Amino acid sequence: MLAGCASTERAEPYENKEFLQSGANRIANLALRDNLQSVKRVQLSLYRRNPREWRKWSTSADDAIQRTWDSIMQGPALPQLHGAYGVDAIRLAFQTGPPTPYEGDRVAALVIGWAALLKQANGDTWDQTMVDGVNAENSFRAARNFEISLWLIESRTGGDGQPLLLATEVSDKGRNLLVDRELSKVVARLDLLAAQADEKYRRAALDFGQSWFLGSLGPFFAMVPR
Repeated sequence: MLAGCASTERAEPYENKEFLQSGANRIANLALRDNLQSVKRVQLSLYRRNPREWRKWSTSADDAIQRTWDSIMQGPALPQLHGAYGVDAIRLAFQTGPPTPYEGDRVAALVIGWAALLKQANGDTWDQTMVDGVNAENSFRAARNFEISLWLIESRTGGDGQPLLLATEVSDKGRNLLVDRELSKVVARLDLLAAQADEKYRRAALDFGQSWFLGSLGPFFAMVPR
């Protein structure tokens, strides 16, 4: 049976640290993994449509992506953000003034802000164990902030009236909706995690009651003829 599970496309080998994780922890970690992958896809797509952003501080889009995620996972914080983190970094990405517009990489600021929201929603850790858990309120707020970010990407313009960041591409080949699609996935996963976290405490009392009832009266019912 284990061999069959390991043959699925999304299956991963078991790791020792998984013995420290509950089923809920594992689901949360998988959701975080997929959300981070979605953010990375969005970052690459935005760089392709807005090369001026990575050119502000890097030699290529790939280099900007690597340096962004090195800062997220290992530090130190990027100097261009001036200490902004989470929602503040997202605000900075869309700052056009007054007093002054943001001169740094707007895409990197967005990604760093999004990553902080995802970590906070995951119990302020990149890898949950049984001592951690999803923060339902933070997860719900993060989902709303991702929705707002998508709206700002599609609507915010600079002083010249042009979009701050180009996202949706319309060409003879069709429409590229990758940014909309991936950010919508993130919102859906966060909302599901928030609902699961709320349900966990509600189910705890029910599960205890069911266990007591079946443990106490289960043997009696088993003796009753059917």
